[in-house]
Amino acid sequence: MASLGVNIDHIANVREARRTVEPDPVPMALLAELGGADGITVHLREDRRHIQDRDVELLRHTVRSRLNLEMAATAEMVAIALKIKPDMVTLVPERREEVTTEGGLDVAGQLSTLTAFIDQLQSNSIPVSLFVDPDQAQLDACRRSGAQWVELHTGAYAEASWSDQPKELARISEGCATARQLGLRVNAGHGLTYQNVEPIAALEGMEELNIGHTIVARALVVGLEQAVRDMKALIQNPRRDPLFGQLPG
Repeated sequence: MASLGVNIDHIANVREARRTVEPDPVPMALLAELGGADGITVHLREDRRHIQDRDVELLRHTVRSRLNLEMAATAEMVAIALKIKPDMVTLVPERREEVTTEGGLDVAGQLSTLTAFIDQLQSNSIPVSLFVDPDQAQLDACRRSGAQWVELHTGAYAEASWSDQPKELARISEGCATARQLGLRVNAGHGLTYQNVEPIAALEGMEELNIGHTIVARALVVGLEQAVRDMKALIQNPRRDPLFGQLPG
């Protein structure tokens, strides 16, 4: 049964749109936990466009579930992680001009650099997850890097037309199975919504889904606690949608 990591970046987006103090993502993380979140995820970007250093520091002291710090693989970010000591670091690709993360990390093309950062973090008892596309070469590289986890990028699945979604779901299912065969633990995320999350949650071996935008959007109507509660109900009791047939396991 998959657990739920709630990404609260979009709460900070609203705050930073006016360069003010509200809404504060720190107390909102508490509401997410009260709604059943198994973890809180934040992406501390190099340009600090939403989550700020202050947020991460306070969250480390207040989060009672798990704190997952998404970040670029840079010396600056590794130093911050070593100071903050999150429960997990997820290394993600990052470009200043992108609106949100686009595609998975090229682990195969940056193996030596990433391996050094991963060793630094994991030798300090901070597990590392790599955000990657469900691709055999990238997953092989993840295993060679020494990382303990991967987070499979579900963006192509989330953005696919209804006729192409079964193909993208099969790619993620195959990637999940391959990662597990390589000894990696598996999470997933990006673009997942209340409408498309259940087939991903139903995949055998899927441990955690990291979801943000759709939960924050629903929270505008029903409140954050209820929005988290609704999402958790879906991923813990996923239906097998007839559109996809028998889900691969």
